[in-house]
Amino acid sequence: MKPISLSKITTRGKALFLAYDQGLEHGPSDFDDKNVDPKYIIEIAKKGKYNGIVFQKGIAEKYNQEIKASKVPLIVKLNGKTNLFKGEPIARQLCTVDEAIKLGAKAVGYTIYIGSDSEDESFQEFQNIQREAHEKGLPVIAWIYPRGKSVEKKKPEELMAYAARTALEIGADIVKIQYTGKFKDLKWAVKSAGKTKVVIAGGTKKGEKELLIQIREAMDAGCIGLAIGRNVWQHSKPLEITKRIKEIVWKKK
Repeated sequence: MKPISLSKITTRGKALFLAYDQGLEHGPSDFDDKNVDPKYIIEIAKKGKYNGIVFQKGIAEKYNQEIKASKVPLIVKLNGKTNLFKGEPIARQLCTVDEAIKLGAKAVGYTIYIGSDSEDESFQEFQNIQREAHEKGLPVIAWIYPRGKSVEKKKPEELMAYAARTALEIGADIVKIQYTGKFKDLKWAVKSAGKTKVVIAGGTKKGEKELLIQIREAMDAGCIGLAIGRNVWQHSKPLEITKRIKEIVWKKK
């Protein structure tokens, strides 16, 4: 097994990832005439000097030349689903670790919906991915979201900490979780993750003030950064909001 280092997808221990896997997860409804083009997203990541850009397999393949030219570290999402099916969620593997490495990936990602009927299948699939990726020195990022009928009556703050702890227990190097909005609960979730690093999701489109407050709270709680998509590439001035986010993540005055 090769040693796992996060240095290729972090800067001074902090990270800002530009997420663009929404085309599969949400359909084209999130896009406009500009951001529907992956080249526009790659350009934002390049000029904004992001630590990583998250793509599904298809975009990573078809825009590989542009991604490599940008020199932004590629993070390939290995599984996914649409939002059309309304049953218990599960995202199946669509790309292998070897395929991701051939595409130039510096890390791989995988989504698990804890609490769903298919949780155990996702765990088994993740373990095979994590084992193979670590044998080849590749970090693994787990997207962990509590979903399904089993969690409907559970408290969001408890589920957030459970998601973070799950990532530690299954061997993820970084976990992406959704911030429920209370600082003390996020601080506990980060502590629950132990040595697994935590990034928060940018989440649904929100006001700039609210977004920046959440990012500040995340950094104060001990997160290493965030994986953000719509709140950047749907913004009228994506590089300006990127600059403001980076000032908080790296605590620049």
